[in-house]
Amino acid sequence: MATIATQPSHGLTPGPSPAGVVDVLGVSITAQTLDDAVATIEHWVETGQRHYVCICTVNTIMECQDDPGFMDVVNGAGMRTTDGMPLVWLARRAGHKGVTRVYGPDLMLEMCARSARTGHRHFFYGGGPGVVEELTGNLQRRFPGLNIAGQITPPMLKVGELESQETIDAINASGADIVWVGLNTPKQDWWIANHRDLLNAPVLIAVGAAFDFHSGRVRQAPKWMQRNGLEWLFRLTQDPKRLWRRYLVLNSRFVGNLALRGLRGGSR
Repeated sequence: MATIATQPSHGLTPGPSPAGVVDVLGVSITAQTLDDAVATIEHWVETGQRHYVCICTVNTIMECQDDPGFMDVVNGAGMRTTDGMPLVWLARRAGHKGVTRVYGPDLMLEMCARSARTGHRHFFYGGGPGVVEELTGNLQRRFPGLNIAGQITPPMLKVGELESQETIDAINASGADIVWVGLNTPKQDWWIANHRDLLNAPVLIAVGAAFDFHSGRVRQAPKWMQRNGLEWLFRLTQDPKRLWRRYLVLNSRFVGNLALRGLRGGSR
């Protein structure tokens, strides 16, 4: 359980309108495409609006069922993406036919590709020893001209614990437009919510898996597995000791909770 739960800023003028919102077990998932997500984030940066983005998977939804405070954190985000294919399928079933997967690693690549032209500045916070250096090196080789404002490999913090003032000052001094946070879920989502009002960057995005994938430390599932909702199986075979509960226990609970809601006739 997090020790701090700040409230996100509200009353801001929204960016480009997403396709809509789909309620998945109480979590308001943003129904949109990857292009929609990129356009909205760029709008926030260009207009100086301050938001955070939660990359939502089935695991995120189930963490919210176990912790109402965490559900508030996720629902307080300016965007809650359809990272997992089950969320895409549910959004389409709810009538949002054009919804596509807004996968965290793809969002990072697309934002970096666009920023190599727009000049938007990126800060990378997270990862284990050496990960952020490998990540930023790979991104700069892939996207010449990409502006890296800074990078930090943080010490181990408790869930909800605030960063030192020195780290907060360093991120602010970098002039970053987007801060990418690569910690484990739900720690990274608590981090962006709790630090939203302390950081000047317009956009904070919690996207841990992207650090591992784009640094080259962890293999990504083949595209056909990603498209068909089987990425969980690939990742489970790569790291069963760490991921067995997430994919075997929480996924089963997710299906069971959806079925129970359907039997009750609920829309949430």
